[in-house]
Amino acid sequence: MSTAEAMQRMRKLLEDQEFSPQDKIPPERILSTTLGCSRETTRKVLRLLEIEGLVWRHQGKGTFMGPPASNIERPIDRIIETASAQDLMDARLVYEPALAAAAAQYATQDDLSTLRELALATGTARDWREYERLDNAFHKAVARSSGNTLLAAIFSSLASVRGRSTWQRRHDAIFREARKREYATEQSKMHLAIVDAIEAGQSERAHQAMHAHLQAIRVLALSSG
Repeated sequence: MSTAEAMQRMRKLLEDQEFSPQDKIPPERILSTTLGCSRETTRKVLRLLEIEGLVWRHQGKGTFMGPPASNIERPIDRIIETASAQDLMDARLVYEPALAAAAAQYATQDDLSTLRELALATGTARDWREYERLDNAFHKAVARSSGNTLLAAIFSSLASVRGRSTWQRRHDAIFREARKREYATEQSKMHLAIVDAIEAGQSERAHQAMHAHLQAIRVLALSSG
């Protein structure tokens, strides 16, 4: 069974069970049996869902629904909630290239596998909602691969704004307007360039690749407002 198919089955399973935030979900062994896939595939799916913020894992205690309870309300979230699109994009241009550069030094093989899988998946998104989910997961995965938990936490707050209706409308316009230029395919190529640099352990190249990617997004985001 492919990771994508297992991911789809896992989402349906979690929806059907109607778990509430912070509910503990079944252990990997049971999930693997229920989904009909290997433990390795189940672990990969859980890792991807954790990157998306759908679940979180506590070492030694299990996997739970939603973000960690301690992360639900943070002062920086309230600041970000009122920030302009330009401020948010400028902040991303400061933080994310540095995260990509750090990831080039600290990313594990599991990190690299996840990054490449997400980078490829963004190129096949059927609509903007799927693209947004995959793109957000990719950038979160880069942050998690950096080895810097503080910067990763700050980025997580920046990324959370993508759920706002105003931001969604803006990105809906971007995807719709850019579709004729095969937006998802172009962005996927940029994602892969970032992954290639990280995998090669070239921090400066990773920094430049992420900066170029975000600058392209910034131009589209601010021109479609």
